[in-house]
Amino acid sequence: MHVHITKDHLQELEFDQLLAEIAPFAFTAKTAQNILEIKPLDFDEAQISLQKVSEYLSSFESENIIPFTNYDDIEAELKLMHIENFRLENKAFIRIKNITSQIGKLQNFFPKLIDNFPILTEEVAELDFQKTIIDKIDKVFNRFEEVKSDASPLLKSLRIEINHAKKAIQQNFSKALSSFAGTDFLDDIKETVIDDQRVLAVKSAYKKRIAGRVLGVSKTGSITFLQPESVVKHYFKLRESEDEEKKEIDKILRKLTAEISEFFPQLTTYQNYIFDLDIVRAKAKFAEKINGVLPKINKFQTMRLVNAFHPLLWLSNQEEKKEIFPQTLTFTEHKRIICISGPNAGGKSITLKTVGLLQLMIQSGILVPVHPKSEMFFFDKIMTDIGDNQSIENHLSTYSSRLKKMGEMIKKTDENTLLLIDEFGTGSDPELGGALAEAFLEFFYDKKSFAIITTHYTNIKLVVEQLPNAQNAAMLFDENTLLPLYKLEIGQAGSSFTFEVAQKNKIPKFILDSARSKVEHDIVNLDKTIVKLQQEKFEVEKLKTNLTEQKDSAQNKKENLQKLNEQLEQKLFNFQKLYEDEHRKLQFGNKVETFIEAYAKGKSRKDVVKDFVKILEQEKFRRLGGDKNETKKLKVVKRKITQELKKVDVQEKIEETNTKIEEKKSTERAVWMKIGQRVRIKGSASVGTIEQISKNKVTINYGSFKTQISGDELERV
Repeated sequence: MHVHITKDHLQELEFDQLLAEIAPFAFTAKTAQNILEIKPLDFDEAQISLQKVSEYLSSFESENIIPFTNYDDIEAELKLMHIENFRLENKAFIRIKNITSQIGKLQNFFPKLIDNFPILTEEVAELDFQKTIIDKIDKVFNRFEEVKSDASPLLKSLRIEINHAKKAIQQNFSKALSSFAGTDFLDDIKETVIDDQRVLAVKSAYKKRIAGRVLGVSKTGSITFLQPESVVKHYFKLRESEDEEKKEIDKILRKLTAEISEFFPQLTTYQNYIFDLDIVRAKAKFAEKINGVLPKINKFQTMRLVNAFHPLLWLSNQEEKKEIFPQTLTFTEHKRIICISGPNAGGKSITLKTVGLLQLMIQSGILVPVHPKSEMFFFDKIMTDIGDNQSIENHLSTYSSRLKKMGEMIKKTDENTLLLIDEFGTGSDPELGGALAEAFLEFFYDKKSFAIITTHYTNIKLVVEQLPNAQNAAMLFDENTLLPLYKLEIGQAGSSFTFEVAQKNKIPKFILDSARSKVEHDIVNLDKTIVKLQQEKFEVEKLKTNLTEQKDSAQNKKENLQKLNEQLEQKLFNFQKLYEDEHRKLQFGNKVETFIEAYAKGKSRKDVVKDFVKILEQEKFRRLGGDKNETKKLKVVKRKITQELKKVDVQEKIEETNTKIEEKKSTERAVWMKIGQRVRIKGSASVGTIEQISKNKVTINYGSFKTQISGDELERV
């Protein structure tokens, strides 16, 4: 299923501008146009396309240069080929030969490097390469794109006649010219060329004195241009042979056209393959320019963008030598909505566009500028509301236009939809707009849609904080300079810094004081408290994440050391065993050497054999004893396994004890967790009072505002 996204939404995400950056990398104008018309693909098509582009990109970074060069397409030839008795031109055959040769080179190249190019190898292998096409064209044409004399016996004899006639013309003309050299018959220029023929420049007064064919007269009439009689008959023979040659060439090329048209199905697949490979190459060249990679593509709903760049902004900033800041964010089934807040000009809209454009790119088979460890998944629908949405055509106000878009989103959104909404809820009365935006947000949340929204509304930040599967985020600012840091920080809501920005821009103090007085004291305090609490929560989460990472790192190091120790012990055991085996063989060899010496010195054969058999018996007994040792080793292993199983029992007892401790804590909480008790969230410095208890949900009153949280997260003060 192809992703559903309208043309307006594609334009809002600047997808057409992105395609315009890729198109110039195409070899032909036809492919460039095809690139400009690219639309998102279904999952399987996009997967194959992405893999091909990634494989092609890898060829730029190695010595495995793919033998694919500029080409002329054969679309026109394919259309004309089936017209009855039609004859293709010389260049058309050369184009057909070149594109067929290109297929042959690629079919020869890719299988040798199948590990590097598995999908590209598989695709080219499916083509029915017909070397016969090349052979047939080579039989008719030479390397100068001319029809060979050997193309037919008649053509060969006609070419011989033509050469003879040309030679006779030159010889006879030279003789005629020499014969009149000492006379006054010729003008000073002696000769010239008319209609590709050499002619004598005869003074008109003497024209009747020379036999020949008149081909023209000078402007003044003083010179007559004449072909000597001795040349005329050879010239007519030449023209006759050349006419016959044209007819024969026409016959040969009509026959060749008919023969080549039998390969129409193969040539059609060659052309389609080359067009597709041209697009793949163009995408790969663009990926090389923007550092595009193929992230992990999930079938489940998890997206982890790490150091994601907006490709168009990256290109423009690179040209202007400006710094560009990457963004990192995560979407999962349990974190579906991200609400970005903070002052304007901090990069909120760019973050929306970055996620939207990267999603369109990956679903269109285009590599994206992210860290290779990033992960993405596919959406069925992408809907946007970014930038100036005023509709002049329908004479609608900005807010009406936005409401219309919101109405469309409500109709179509589902759990496989990505919503990108800038300035969520703005454009109307702040209080009413905020209430409406809150209702929209809750609807999208209930529909399990994925969304990134930006807002200034405090109530929206509060709603997001209460929703388990939504998270606040902020575009960070330097609180002292109020300059944007262009960095997205997940887990905390941003302040709009309204009064601070105004003060920074030299708005008079009395104006600001007046404005502050008009704003309800509680609302200002609430906003400050929310930001403070969010910051505290963010710091706690950060600390928790760091501790988890350190714990995991320590555990990994411990496991690696254990593995290394086991490997070293195994190597030592192997070396000891090898040493013992070699030493034993050496001793056995020395004993045999002793038997040989004794036998050589005259010891009886019977005695030597007797001693040798004794050693054989000893070796047999030793080996049987070795089997017993193996049995002992197995017993040791069994004992170790038993000990490990006992450890598991101990672990289970520890877990059982922990459960009892937790139950005890829960019982204790039930004693002190009463209305009026002063409490704080674990890891937080802010103290509030319990106002209401509903099951395990506790409402905490902080004075300026209230919040609801699980009782397990609280500790008494």
